[in-house]
Amino acid sequence: MKTLATGTSNGFGRRPHFEARARPGPHRRPGDPPAREPPAMAPPKTVLDKIVHAITTLSDPTGSSRVALAKFLKREFEISNATLVKKALAKGVKDGKLTQRGQSFALPGCDFAPPEDERLRHEVLRAGDDDARVAGKGDDVVVSYVGTLESDGTEFDASDAFGFTIGAGEVIKGWDQGVDGMRVGERRKLVVPPKLGYGKRGSPPEIPGDATLTFVVTLVAVR
Repeated sequence: MKTLATGTSNGFGRRPHFEARARPGPHRRPGDPPAREPPAMAPPKTVLDKIVHAITTLSDPTGSSRVALAKFLKREFEISNATLVKKALAKGVKDGKLTQRGQSFALPGCDFAPPEDERLRHEVLRAGDDDARVAGKGDDVVVSYVGTLESDGTEFDASDAFGFTIGAGEVIKGWDQGVDGMRVGERRKLVVPPKLGYGKRGSPPEIPGDATLTFVVTLVAVR
């Protein structure tokens, strides 16, 4: 049986800057006053302001890493003083302008949606019981599933009882995200893009590179 594993068996496991120009509206007439230019955004001045600008531009849903920020600041603002950046990051966290998780930084209350090619889609085919246990990160779960290629419907794997731990990296990211929040007895259809599945390399011979995968998953138990 083909498995869902990320590494072993038994587990599947910038935006361009546009110059704003005033353009005549569809009902402008000769002699009308000129259209107003949209208000210009004040350029970032301090290193911290530039870090905030970098995080906003990078728009990473998981937060911008120190490495990514350093590259952006050097490229866009010619800032290469690591000590200066480190102090600005520390000040931003202390003042509540930034949040830190490990070596990544984000803006409080600001969530960035993942790119289209990194979004998991799911559909609830059958709801679980209201009083059934809900699976979450760190839980050991047992599921049944059927996996097919979205392109032509070819079935590449199936199991009546497959176990893994949510969020432990034992399965592909699409499964960690897709099973999280399911109730026992619930059945979901998961459409997993390549970046949350097997990427450019695939898992030959059954799964080609850059393949979008479809799974029908039923949560059997939470342990």
